[in-house]
Amino acid sequence: MYQNMLEAYKNARTPPRTPEEAAQLVVSALNWIQRADLEGILEFYNFPIPSLPAASSNHRPSSLPEGVQFVLNTLPVHNQNIGDGDGFTAYVATTDPRESGNVPIEVHEMVIARTEARNRRDYKSADALQSRLKEAGYKIIVCSDEEILARKYRIRMRGIDAPELKMTYGKESKSALVKLIGGKRTTIHVYGQDQFDRYVGDVYCNGVFIQEKMLKNGHAWHFTTYDKRPEFAKWEREARAAQRGLFASLNPEKPWDWRREQRNGGIQVY
Repeated sequence: MYQNMLEAYKNARTPPRTPEEAAQLVVSALNWIQRADLEGILEFYNFPIPSLPAASSNHRPSSLPEGVQFVLNTLPVHNQNIGDGDGFTAYVATTDPRESGNVPIEVHEMVIARTEARNRRDYKSADALQSRLKEAGYKIIVCSDEEILARKYRIRMRGIDAPELKMTYGKESKSALVKLIGGKRTTIHVYGQDQFDRYVGDVYCNGVFIQEKMLKNGHAWHFTTYDKRPEFAKWEREARAAQRGLFASLNPEKPWDWRREQRNGGIQVY
């Protein structure tokens, strides 16, 4: 939430100078959360309560692009969780309003049991419980010297296709994504899930649209099979014309062609 408010403050044409203006900034930054929670935040800071959107667990801010189902605000993305140039694993704190009401009771019980095991120095049991949490799609992450229970999300970046790691320029593409989001929090506009249960979305980090950077610098292809946005095609053309990244090669292999050849050879690829 604080990350959203900070970004809204940076993007404001003029900084808020009155409590009313500050309240409106908070509302615009956090209008995706439940009304009661939003009112509680305003009251905590002694801000007036302006007109708020009607409460709805499925409320989608009108400022978001059409088709966005929900927004993820992730914890810092660990470098090791970045698989290649178009996919990574992210974690969202269960204190996030979207997550807090959806944590299974058995997950809470495992967290309590793990804490008790650690207190009595039964680290074998604590590690086993951590493994069970992982199987359930959750993980306890240390962030700023604080343990945070977080939910795991596998992310597929919408509209781009990067070379696979075993392909020419695959490692370079991954390294480019690591530089953009590694160790940083991201905001993801999720449009849905693909056939591999990955969440497909547009990724933003520190106000930067990550797909735009990957395309403009020649670190990925425009994945036209699933995305027809004209700006994506334009960014790829710019990279081609400047021979940036993978387009420095005269005839770079397309990742979808490479995957098809692998599958034809009986090798499972995603």
